[in-house]
Amino acid sequence: MKNLITVICYCLFAYFTLAIVGCGQKADETKPVSEIEAQAENMSINKLRSMALKYKDAILAKKKDLSDIADKLKEIPPAELLGDKANELKDDLKELNSSISALKERFKIYYNNIREKKGDTSDLEI
Repeated sequence: MKNLITVICYCLFAYFTLAIVGCGQKADETKPVSEIEAQAENMSINKLRSMALKYKDAILAKKKDLSDIADKLKEIPPAELLGDKANELKDDLKELNSSISALKERFKIYYNNIREKKGDTSDLEI
């Protein structure tokens, strides 16, 4: 019984530690650029690379979505290009393009900071 309570305590401790600390930052297209610039100045090259890679992955994923939607739009017959379905797809394309632009803007902050600190950016090309 004493061992079970100990195990439960350790599990609760681990759970709350993860809840408080979190599993790391992710690419956030809504985070203010000024905030990212301020944080990036104080980051190590490894942390900058980690964040740049997260943004790169998010950009590439959105580009794939963009390509998929463009393919769907190409499948629509010319007579239906002014219809609701086509307009929805066009709106989705605009949203994705806007999102990609925001992600790229934030990615460049990390990328440029890595270069300023003489870090390797060879695998960060988009």
